[in-house]
Amino acid sequence: MFGTGSGDTRPVIQRNSLREQIAGALREEMMAGRLAAGRNFTVKEIADLYGVSATPAREALVDLGAQGLLRAEHHRGFTVPEFGWDDFLEIFESRVLLTDSYFRRLGALPGVPDTGGRLPSLRRRADAAVRAARAGNLDVMVGCDRRFWQEAAGLFGNRRIGDYLDWLRVQSWMFAAPYLRAMPKLAGVCWDRHVELVDAVEAGDRAGAHRIVCEYNLFTVRLLARLVGQPVESVGVLPLLTDALGPAEEAGPAAGAWTDPTGPGAGSGAGQEEGPGEHPGSGAGSGPGEASQAATAQAGAAGRGHGRERELGRELGRELGLGLGLVPQPRSVPYGRFGRRLPDPSSGQLPEGRPGPHRAPGR
Repeated sequence: MFGTGSGDTRPVIQRNSLREQIAGALREEMMAGRLAAGRNFTVKEIADLYGVSATPAREALVDLGAQGLLRAEHHRGFTVPEFGWDDFLEIFESRVLLTDSYFRRLGALPGVPDTGGRLPSLRRRADAAVRAARAGNLDVMVGCDRRFWQEAAGLFGNRRIGDYLDWLRVQSWMFAAPYLRAMPKLAGVCWDRHVELVDAVEAGDRAGAHRIVCEYNLFTVRLLARLVGQPVESVGVLPLLTDALGPAEEAGPAAGAWTDPTGPGAGSGAGQEEGPGEHPGSGAGSGPGEASQAATAQAGAAGRGHGRERELGRELGRELGLGLGLVPQPRSVPYGRFGRRLPDPSSGQLPEGRPGPHRAPGR
C-alpha cells in the first residue's frame, strides 16, 4: 500500500514539508498499531529510516511529543505511550460530549448551516471509508476513517473543535489497533455507515445525522468493550447515547450489537440459519473423505476471500495516497526495537505487550 523508498524508486520528498510528512507518517503507523505502545526510538533511527537529516526528524518527533502521541525520555529518545481502558474512556467521553453539544446547539438554530461546498469531498471520503471498512484492511482503514471525520468536522465551522476531535480520534485508534489486529478477520466488523451520514447532512436532516453519530459512538464503545473484556456499563456517557437513540434503535444491531465474525454462524447470510449437519457442501450420510474435501474447499475459499480483501486494501492505498505517499513507511523496522511480531491470526491470541485494561503505571 505504501512506497518502500528502496532503490531508485524512492518518492521525491518535498523539502519544505519534511517535518509534517514524517510526523504524519509516524502518526498513521501508531494509529494502525505497527508502532506499538512501549516502542522506543531515537532521532537518528528515524532520520536513517526515512533517509532525511536529523533536523526534520527531531522536529517531527518533538511535534508528536507535544501532542501527547510520543513521550520524550531523557537520554533514551522517544517512546510510544500506552493507552489503557481508563484513557480510552476519557477520550471517548470527550468526543461524545463535544459532538452531542454541537448537535444540540445546531438543533436550536432556525436554518440549516451552509456546508460550504464540502459535500462532494465528504461523499468521496465516505465512499473510501466504507470500502476500507468492508475490505477489513486496518492499514488503509485508519487513514480513510480519519480523513472522513476530518472532513465532517469541517462542517462545524470551528477549526479548534475539528483539530481537537482529530487529536482524540488518533488516540482512539492507537488504543484500538492492537485489539483489532489480533482478530483473524476484520472485514465487516467495523462501522461502515459513513454514506448514510452524508445523506442525512445533504438532506438537512439534523436529527437523523445526530442519531447516526450516536449509533456510531455506541457501536464503537460496545465493540471495544467486548474486545478488551470490560463492562460497557462503565462508560459514563452511555445514557447520553441511548437516550438520543430511543428504545427501538438502542436495541437494534445498527446501534452496535456486534457479533463475533469468527463465532458460530459467521459468514451466514442475513436471516439464514443452518440446522445440525446442514453445512454448505455436505449432505446427509457424507463420509469422512467427503467431509475432509468439503473442509479443504471451504478453507481454500476463505483464503481467496482474504486475498481479495488484501488486494482491495492495496488498491485503496494506491488510490488515496495514504501515508502521504512522499515519505517511505518503516516496513523494515527491526522487531526487537519497534515491536514484536504479531502471532498467527488463527490462534486468536492478542499481541504480546498489548495495552492492558488499566492505565499504565506512572500515567
